[in-house]
This record gives sequence, C-alpha cells and structure tokens, in this order.
Amino acid sequence: MPPSKTKSPVSKLAWRPAGVLALLFFIFFLTGKIRADEPGATNAVNWVVQATNQLGQWIWETNAFDKQTVRLWRAFEIPAGAKVTNATLHITVDNGYTLFLDGEEIGRGSDWRTVTEYDITQLLAPGRHVLAVEGFNDRLEGGLIFGLRVCSANRPMVEVRSDDFWRITAQTRRNWADKVLVAASHRAKIIGPMHSHPWEVWPYGIARVQPLQPVIVHFWQRGWVQLALLAVCAGAVLFCLWLWTQLSAQSKAQKFLQVERARIARDIHDDLGAQLTQLLLLGEVAQREQPEDSPARGQFTQICAGARELAHAMDEVVWAVNSRRDTVRDFTSYVCKYAQIFLSATAIRCRLDVEPEMPAAVFDLPVRRNLFLAVKEALNNAAKHSQAKELFLRIYRRGQKLSVVVEDDGQGFDPGAADAGRNGLMNMAQRMDEIGGTCGMSSQPGGGCLVIFTVPLAARRRHWFRRTETNGENAGPIEASEIHP
Repeated sequence: MPPSKTKSPVSKLAWRPAGVLALLFFIFFLTGKIRADEPGATNAVNWVVQATNQLGQWIWETNAFDKQTVRLWRAFEIPAGAKVTNATLHITVDNGYTLFLDGEEIGRGSDWRTVTEYDITQLLAPGRHVLAVEGFNDRLEGGLIFGLRVCSANRPMVEVRSDDFWRITAQTRRNWADKVLVAASHRAKIIGPMHSHPWEVWPYGIARVQPLQPVIVHFWQRGWVQLALLAVCAGAVLFCLWLWTQLSAQSKAQKFLQVERARIARDIHDDLGAQLTQLLLLGEVAQREQPEDSPARGQFTQICAGARELAHAMDEVVWAVNSRRDTVRDFTSYVCKYAQIFLSATAIRCRLDVEPEMPAAVFDLPVRRNLFLAVKEALNNAAKHSQAKELFLRIYRRGQKLSVVVEDDGQGFDPGAADAGRNGLMNMAQRMDEIGGTCGMSSQPGGGCLVIFTVPLAARRRHWFRRTETNGENAGPIEASEIHP
C-alpha cells in the first residue's frame, strides 16, 4: 500500500506560528499603509498605540439587534481650583454616534473603523460634567469604546474610559444628555476588551478634530432677555392697539362734532336769522308809518340799526361755528371781505395784499376765531383813532405760520403812553396767547401804526407717493383789490 498522505502533528505545530506571524504582518502592513498618510506619524506601531492607549473596553446594551439606538452617559468631576491644560477625547461606535458634553452636541461619527480625537480643553472647567453618547447599530454587533484624559497644572490627571460604570437611559426620556441628569435605567454591558471579536483588525485610521471652542452666549441670547423683549413687544402691540382705539374714538367724536357744528350753524342761520329779519322788516314798516316829527320814529330807527348790527354779529357767529369754514383759504376770504365792508363806510382806503393760491389747510375754530377777533379789533382801532387815508391788510405764510398784518398811515401814537383799555391792545395780545400766537405792534406819533398777528398752522399730513403742495414760503404777496370811499 502506498504511504499515507496525512499530515503529522509536527507539521501542524509548525504551521500555526507561521499563520499568526502572517496575520500580524498583514495587520501592521495594512495599518501602516493607512497611517502613512496621517500628519505627524512616524510608523504604524506608534500610531496604533497612540490611538488605543487611552481607550477602555467595548460596551453596549445587554441585547444587541439591528437598527438599534442606545443612549449611554457617564458623569465625572474636575476638582475645584484645577486649571485644565489639556483634555483629549477618543471615541468610536459601531456603527455611528452623536457625542454630547453637558447637554451640548460636540461631535458626530459614522465609521467605526476610525477613532476620532477631540480636543475639548476649552470646554472643561472645575465642577461636574456629563458625557453622553447616542450610539446607533446598523446590523450585527454594536459597541462603544471611549477614552478621555484631562490634565491639569496643579491637580492629578482625570481619566474616563468606557466600562460598566456607564449608564444606559430610556429612549423616552427628554433632555437625557443634560448636565443635571441623575437617573438611568441600568448599567452598560462590557462586550469585550479591545481587539476582541469582531473588532480584531481595528482601528484603520484616526481622525483629529480642530480644538473645540466654547459657545459664547451673549446676554441678548439668554432666555430671560428674550422673554423680556417678547413682553416689551407684546406691551408695545397692546399699547398701539389701545392708541388706535383712542384715535378711532377721537376721530369719530371729531366727525360728530363737525356735524353738530354744521347743524348748529344751519339752525342759527335759518331759524334765528329769519326771525331777526322779520323783526327788522316790522321795525322798518312801523318806522315809515310814524310822522317825521314823531319821537317814536327815532326810536324805531335805533331799533332797526341795532337789528342790523345784531344780524351782522349773528353772521360772524354762524361763520365761526360752521365746520365747513375751518380752512386757511376760507379765513382769508372772509377777513378780506369783512375789511372791505367795514372800511367802506369810512374815509380809509383799504388795500389787500394776499398770498396767491392760499391752501385749503385745516384752520381750527379756536385759532381762526381768536385771530379774526384780534384783526377786527385792529381794524376798529384804526377806523376810530388813526385818521388814516390808507390801510393795508396783508395775509401770507412763513413756513408753518400764518401772518396777518394791519398797517395804516395815520397819526400813530406812543405805545408806552397808550391806554390799553382804550385801544384794546391787551385784548389782542391775550387772544394771541390763548392760541399760541404772537402779537407785535410798531407805532410812533405821525408815523402810522403796524400790527402783526402770527399764529401756527396745523402740521400737514404726508401722503406717500403724492405730490405735496409747496408751503408758499417764497411766494410774494399780490395786491388783491382796492376800495375807495
């Protein structure tokens, strides 16, 4: 029979060391080739030692299954007064992870063959800290391997490695990675030491992350500041709504007032005016029926004259009350007409210098009424005391102010020696003070008299995308008319 071809025990023993040496050669050759591209590396052996000498053991949940998420955490303490000079963290998870420090995410990874190195020196300070890892196992075995080394200038080194002191928390817990986390469901399970199955050929590489910097939270990013700003904004919105309701109510009240003023003016004109006209007609009829030398005829004449003056006064009241006359243009027209009629019965020639195209801007009742009464008083003083031949009535604008000038060429007077009760100067000045205007006067014996009334105009509303009319500041006055007695 031919000799047997079975291998002897000696040949088997000779093959096993050779296989182990081949496997180690393959590991070092592969890792050395990958590590050759790493900056600062000298050889594969140094790189493997550097990547693994700070790591602990592989840990995971007790039962591993595909598509599994496990939340692991570990608390550690840095002694009081310690000044951290270097803190290096190494981690990898089969198959991926999200890394948290004190509730803040600081890193992610998805290649378990690569160990990731984090420099967290700037993130650590004396006190309690919490490391948390949310690991994800895609299929087959799952595991976390971790190492942290904290060096201080004046305190012993602090090391945290993956072991069975790590805790696993439930998936339903909120804020599970926060610094104040104190409870977990159970301890992590040690799956095996470094380079145990199925991680014999590991690691394949090391990835270094730039040193992490602490997140600077400005004061305006803090919760209480944002709540305060929110409260201020809410208060501003409420105030705007309240102001809008007040303005709306005021607008409605103003419209109602305008309607009532128009109604009162209409009633006075139609009712009181008609009755006053009827009395005047009856007085004139009774006057004509009396003999020429009858004392009653003179009395009826006085009654008729008083009724006519009362009718003129009533017209002024109706003009003042009527809301449709609350414009600068209507005021100018009415004052010019009044001056013409008033001076037509005197020997004074009336000349009007009025700015052309006077705007229909709002001119409130108190302003135009007091200004009209002051101008009326100035015209009355000129007619009674000036003995003038000409009187100029000038009306023009200067910016947001309206000026009315009453100037005569009469005999004038000394303002210092004038009787305020006689010429009404005190009343004119008081009326201007009530509406925020001014009353200026210049006169001298034989040099005539000049009275200037200035009142503010209401601010005009801006209409966007519309052409606004000019304020007429540079428009010169024109001579509107002359009346000769």
